[in-house]
Amino acid sequence: MNSVSANANPALASRTDARPAVEVRNASVVYQTADTPVAALSDIDLRIGEGEFVSLIGPSGCGKTTLLRVIADLEPISAGSVLVNGVTPHDARLARAYGYVFQSPALFPWRNVLANVMLPLQIQGNSASQSRVIALEHLERVGLSGFEKKYPWQLSGGMQQRVSIARALAFEPKILMMDEPFGALDEITRDRLNEQLQQLWQRERRTVVFVTHSIAEAVYLSSRIVVMSPRPGRIVKVIESPLPDERVLALRDTQAFMDVAHAVREALADGHND
Repeated sequence: MNSVSANANPALASRTDARPAVEVRNASVVYQTADTPVAALSDIDLRIGEGEFVSLIGPSGCGKTTLLRVIADLEPISAGSVLVNGVTPHDARLARAYGYVFQSPALFPWRNVLANVMLPLQIQGNSASQSRVIALEHLERVGLSGFEKKYPWQLSGGMQQRVSIARALAFEPKILMMDEPFGALDEITRDRLNEQLQQLWQRERRTVVFVTHSIAEAVYLSSRIVVMSPRPGRIVKVIESPLPDERVLALRDTQAFMDVAHAVREALADGHND
């Protein structure tokens, strides 16, 4: 498959010469349990350039979410180093350098849509009026203008997740980290949100680090796809997408798309066989 490329040391390369947004060097995570230590990640090397959309894919339990949480300063590493925008994950978190979207929207049911998006802005010290203006702008970006006064229970799962994305974007993070945000949604809703997320990335070119189990989702969204092995999680291969930056859902029916999906599937199989 000549159209699909992987560098000799692909994890340390980015699609462009952009300044690195994330640098992970020889990182390992070992959990101490009552009986024996459990290795979750082993010798991870990964460089993500500014403005890239990078997906992490692998079998359940391979450490995809652990790696994302390490980058987000939600998990400590046992060895190695991690830099986010040139500083430690802890300092990046204090600087509000990233937004994090969890698997479930995690909205407060007693607050309406607008109030949910405003909350972190107000915690950061913005006035109520400033927070309202910013929240309304970001709700418009995710297509939820007119739903400001609705409560989470009045929204579909897809709409709730869009509120979560608006909340993550509201304080203008340079990096957006997303942990299987569409995994619990039906296929039609998932396709629509994939398309909207891709369009949002096209407009704003934020760095996105995205965890998924779906090969089709990873191929459709990403500029690069990081394939991980079963536990302890290692990077098996990094596949640089030859697909055009601007994408529509119909692209999934093309031979180029199928070639990339096949390369991901083969890399997943190789990870199981190692």
